[in-house]
Amino acid sequence: MFIALSLLLVAVCLIPAVAKLAGHPKMRHAARHFGIAWRRYRLIGVAELAAAAGVLVGLLWRPAGLLAAAGMILLLIGALVTHRRAHDSVREALPAVLALVVSGTYLAVAQ
Repeated sequence: MFIALSLLLVAVCLIPAVAKLAGHPKMRHAARHFGIAWRRYRLIGVAELAAAAGVLVGLLWRPAGLLAAAGMILLLIGALVTHRRAHDSVREALPAVLALVVSGTYLAVAQ
């Protein structure tokens, strides 16, 4: 179960990271919607990529995975605050909520 959850969290981190770093139009739109400069918004993708790498390392050295998941939780709390400030609906914030649930579950299982 731990390996499957780890791989799910890697996907949850990696998919949006790649989209941000590749400059996907939906990500550019999101940056404008939230009022975040594109260069800064792409840094979120760097953090997500680092979290994915940390979770993979966590398969061999558990503390790295725990730190990566904790970092994702902080990032996702920030994402939810940003969604709230933008007056987004729950549906618009749902990907961040689901990623937060996966990250929290990983932390609970990995300890």
